[in-house]
Amino acid sequence: MAAPVFAGTSEPASFSSDQGLTAHEFDQARLFLQQTQNAVLGATKGLSDAQWRFKPGPDRWSIAENLDHIVSVQERVLGPILAQLANAPAPPAARDQEQADAIVIHHFPTRLNKFPAPQFVQPADQIMPLELLDRLKTNCRRLVNCLQTTAGLRQHATEAAPMKAVSKGTHELMDGYQWILAAAAHTERHVKQMLEVKADDDFPVG
Repeated sequence: MAAPVFAGTSEPASFSSDQGLTAHEFDQARLFLQQTQNAVLGATKGLSDAQWRFKPGPDRWSIAENLDHIVSVQERVLGPILAQLANAPAPPAARDQEQADAIVIHHFPTRLNKFPAPQFVQPADQIMPLELLDRLKTNCRRLVNCLQTTAGLRQHATEAAPMKAVSKGTHELMDGYQWILAAAAHTERHVKQMLEVKADDDFPVG
C-alpha cells in the first residue's frame, strides 16, 4: 500500500472502486465520520469556558479534554498508524473482515467497558477548544479523503490493542479501513462521555 496521500481537505464528491473498497464500505465509513463529527459539534455548541473545562470528578475528563483526546487519536490514525500499515503484512485469508468491521462500529463506542488512554494521547495541559474543533473538521475531511485516495486499505493489517481489548482477544488485527472506522467509533465513544459530563448535577449553567 502506498503511503497515504492527502490531496487537499475537501470531501471527495465521488467514489472510485480503484481503492479496493466497495461502494457500501466507502459510504458506511464516510457517513460514520460525518455523523460523529456532527455529534461533537452538537454536544459542544455554545459552551462557556466554565462548561468546557468542568470536571465531574478528580479522575474524570472535561469536555475540552475529551475533545483534545478525540483529535489526538484522529491524528495518530492519519499519521503513524496509516504510515505503518503501508508496509504491514496482509491479513490472514480466513479472517472475517465484516465481523471485525461490526465490532469496531458497534462495540468500540460503548461505555460499558472502560480502558485507560495511552500516555501519548492523553489530553494536553493547555487546550484551546475552538482550535481543536477546526482540527476535528480538517481531520474528518482528511480521513474521508483517505478512503478515496489510499490504495489497499484492506490489504494490510496490524495488531491493534483496542480490537484485542474490546473483542476479548477473539480478534487482534485491524486493516486500514477498520482503523478509519475506529477513528469515528472512538469519537462516538467520547461524545457519550461529553454528554455524561453535561448531565452531571454540578455542570455549570453558563
